[in-house]
Amino acid sequence: MFNPEHPPEIIAQRWLNSDKKRTLKAEKGKVVVIAIWQLACPGSQKFGMPQAMRLRRAFEEDEVAVMALHMPFEKFAEQTPELVEAYLNENGITIPVALDKPNGESLPETMKAYELQGTPALLIFDRQGRLRRHYLGAVDDMRLGAEVMGLLIEDRDSPREMAIAIERKLGAALVDPEAHHHHEHGEACGCGHDHSHDHGHEHHAQGDACGCGHDHSHDHDHGAPHGEPGHVHGPGCKH
Repeated sequence: MFNPEHPPEIIAQRWLNSDKKRTLKAEKGKVVVIAIWQLACPGSQKFGMPQAMRLRRAFEEDEVAVMALHMPFEKFAEQTPELVEAYLNENGITIPVALDKPNGESLPETMKAYELQGTPALLIFDRQGRLRRHYLGAVDDMRLGAEVMGLLIEDRDSPREMAIAIERKLGAALVDPEAHHHHEHGEACGCGHDHSHDHGHEHHAQGDACGCGHDHSHDHDHGAPHGEPGHVHGPGCKH
């Protein structure tokens, strides 16, 4: 079962924009943000990757590691490594990009390991390497920046009590994009709000396993038009 306190490594067939393999283990001590995307997803190109570059420019690299994972689960002939590399060069995307390892089936290895549901998405890890946020769908820049700053405030060896206290302060200050779920989910997080929906991966229970007092599940809205912020491009998408 997926455990956000001990998340798996990125399983890449190749890295672009990096002269070496990148690992979560090597980035411990930093806050790590991984943008999940694919060329076939308009939302990834319009929102996900530009946001990742804005984040890269906003924080020092020795404090925040920003990377991306290209996760093709469809239209494989249109999303080859060569086409991905060309897109990065044409659009000035300079952050390290992992190409998810295919396994001969429709879903690549890292997508399955993290139980990812589609693109665009964001994974945010704290200084101790724990997965603290999994957003599915576009995330507002201000919210993302606040989330990263909250994790940066924590020391590299922060006790769980400090993480819980900071989570509560963030919960009190940030407007919840899923506010209409407060009455239903509000106590699941442990900090007075719920960050997202539960999609059957038991992330709500696993959030407690992390010990940080928050929920690791998804935050998104399927109702938006294709390519718009609220639209999630997932397997079987017919848009």
